[in-house]
Amino acid sequence: MATPLVRFSSADRREQILAVATGLFAQQGFRGTTTRQIAEGSGVTEALIFRHFPSKEELYWAVIESKINSAAPLERMLENLEGGGSDLEILSRVALEVLERRAKDQTLSRLLLFSALEKHELSERFFLNYIANYFEGLAQFIRRGITAGRFRRTDPLLAARGFLGMVIYHSWIQELYGGKEVQDFDLRVVSRTLAEVWLHGVQAGKKSAGGPKQLVPKRRQKHQVK
Repeated sequence: MATPLVRFSSADRREQILAVATGLFAQQGFRGTTTRQIAEGSGVTEALIFRHFPSKEELYWAVIESKINSAAPLERMLENLEGGGSDLEILSRVALEVLERRAKDQTLSRLLLFSALEKHELSERFFLNYIANYFEGLAQFIRRGITAGRFRRTDPLLAARGFLGMVIYHSWIQELYGGKEVQDFDLRVVSRTLAEVWLHGVQAGKKSAGGPKQLVPKRRQKHQVK
């Protein structure tokens, strides 16, 4: 008996194209992926792809938007900032959420790095639409801390970039650059340590009480550099 053809609705077909495009763009980049490859992987014609997405750039942007909407990073960060507790507890939660989310799926990181290197206008568009608001969410928390006298006077936006920069770069080292294969750190320890390091630099009128605890990797280094 012949296998019956599966008919997709327009919305389902769009999601199918997005799923295939996401995997290809994340592995091959914007320039390394063709709409013909996406069409073949989706089982459709290129003409049908362009019926859903006016251009390859708009398809790439739709992929980024889809990943952002599913991850909801700003909403999650604001929930953690408003969840109560000490500054150390709050910032540790923020860092842990970022690290856990990125450990599970590095697709968005790869997409954004490719866009920054290959299609800079898409990277700028992403910054203006998403990243700027993300940094500003943490900057508002820092401003409140400065007003309350907990944090010393500093540029809130730069301080926010500094904290999130530590967290995101650690994620890149572990997940993208292969650091996890050498040292696999406990994410809760990492989150608290980075929060302690950052707070040591911005807290008003406080000295270190021994500094952050030393990180102990789950497994020893495979190779030692002499």
